[in-house]
Amino acid sequence: MNENQTATAVEEKPLPARSDEAPKRTLDITEIMAILPHRYPFLLIDRVVDMERKQRIVAIKNVTANEPQFTGHFPDFPIMPGVMTIEAMAQAGGALLLTEVPDRESKLMVFTGIDKATFRKQIVPGDQLRIEVTVLNWRSRVVKMQGVCTVDGAVAAEAVITCMLVPRSRKAAARTESPTAQAGQ
Repeated sequence: MNENQTATAVEEKPLPARSDEAPKRTLDITEIMAILPHRYPFLLIDRVVDMERKQRIVAIKNVTANEPQFTGHFPDFPIMPGVMTIEAMAQAGGALLLTEVPDRESKLMVFTGIDKATFRKQIVPGDQLRIEVTVLNWRSRVVKMQGVCTVDGAVAAEAVITCMLVPRSRKAAARTESPTAQAGQ
């Protein structure tokens, strides 16, 4: 240290070269889009502010008046549809889960169940939705998660969501369907 440097100088440390040494805890929109297949107008998370590998994720959705659902839900009293709130929970969970899937480009996470869904507060344009999803049970292809959405610290919605990892290819998915399902097509 020379005389022009102070004793409070902080030595810069290089970032770890591999992600498994220090897992990434935040994601911006570009990084989210590299993980999730959803796109506007159905990409419902804007940023990930915290993530604990295979355990928990916290995402943000900025609700704006120019989103297409508000033209019909409801024209003079815009409210974010409950199903879209549940979908935002699932997308946050998907961002957490799909980071663990090496070949995620060939896979999708799809709903297999929604339980204990409750809606406690209306979500309206101008709100910032904080979406916290915690893994309850994780098997190789099936995950059960608890999702809680808050606005200004108040719970707006919560649900238990079950998702399954499936092949993205429709041809591969058709081969896994039962003969009864295929006969009905």
